[in-house]
Amino acid sequence: MSEASVQTLSPETVVSAVLTQLNHGQIEDATASFAVGFRFKDHGIGLEFTDKVRLTEFFRKTREFYPESYFYTGQHFAICEHVITLWTLEVTITEPFYAGLSRKVPISLPGVSIVRIDHGKIIDWADYYDGLTSRRTVLASHFTEWIEY
Repeated sequence: MSEASVQTLSPETVVSAVLTQLNHGQIEDATASFAVGFRFKDHGIGLEFTDKVRLTEFFRKTREFYPESYFYTGQHFAICEHVITLWTLEVTITEPFYAGLSRKVPISLPGVSIVRIDHGKIIDWADYYDGLTSRRTVLASHFTEWIEY
């Protein structure tokens, strides 16, 4: 998406485009919609990013760990530069099972994104969902530094 076309899009269109790009693995296109000096906060697993390189890595790891994940968007509410999007994340995870076997577990997780847009760029994005239900601890642990005392 070119710089000029992003600035002419409505805030709802910018958010919808990012979620669509993430669903299709277009990570660089999605992160291009974030402004310099942005903040991305995932409240479900307690991660925050302010650097595009780290955010890109986060989105890539999400696709790597959960390749079948998909965001189904519901209602959008727009108030000036803020967009609230209701979504459902559908994902199937493989988890260990009895006697060395594994099983596939489908998860349907409702959530909401609250996004602030300025001049066609995302300056603040916050995701809210139940972190325990999401079973995304592997993803969170990849970005969390462990401190031993």
